[in-house]
Amino acid sequence: MARLSEQPTWQRQRVRKVKLPRPTHIKIRRRWRYYYYRLMRLRGTPEAIARGLAVGAFAGMFPIMGFQIIFGVLLAILVRGNKIIAAAATWISNPLTYIPLFAFNFQVGQWLLRTDHLSFTQLENIRDLHQLLQLSGGFLATLFIGCLLMGTLAAVLSYISGHWIICRLRKQYRKRQRQRTLKRSVKAGGCVNNPSAASAQRGLEKR
Repeated sequence: MARLSEQPTWQRQRVRKVKLPRPTHIKIRRRWRYYYYRLMRLRGTPEAIARGLAVGAFAGMFPIMGFQIIFGVLLAILVRGNKIIAAAATWISNPLTYIPLFAFNFQVGQWLLRTDHLSFTQLENIRDLHQLLQLSGGFLATLFIGCLLMGTLAAVLSYISGHWIICRLRKQYRKRQRQRTLKRSVKAGGCVNNPSAASAQRGLEKR
């Protein structure tokens, strides 16, 4: 092989422009593939997975810290949804989103019940369910009405989008599996002896 200094200038510039993927990009890609295959191998129909996602998002909209996962899983059992997805979806509310999410839900409740005299600042120091239940009835009603409405909306949107995404991903996954199977058969000489496999391979390549 010729040395780099002996190569033409355009070849040296082309070699220098080649960039290797960064370690962070490799980690992100590997993690994405890991979760992608975990999602593809989940048992259950797209409807069951979407129901689990919907009830998990619904449970995550309520400020029942420490009990959201339990609530989501119980709802998933009632509607025959995927319990793993339901537990994961409750993390729509987490320590980073608690305040803005529940503040918005509280404002929705204020708009519905006309309780403008109440203030959301009462919830800022709440750390557990016991402290939450010690608040006034009007404050709790305002908060939970807002959470109920936004939770219902989140459940509907989660079911529709989740069902569409799961169906689409599974369709692409099955297509890739068929392509890999046909490529293996081509390498093994299967398409030489099997004209139908060859025609199927050409059909997949055209898509």
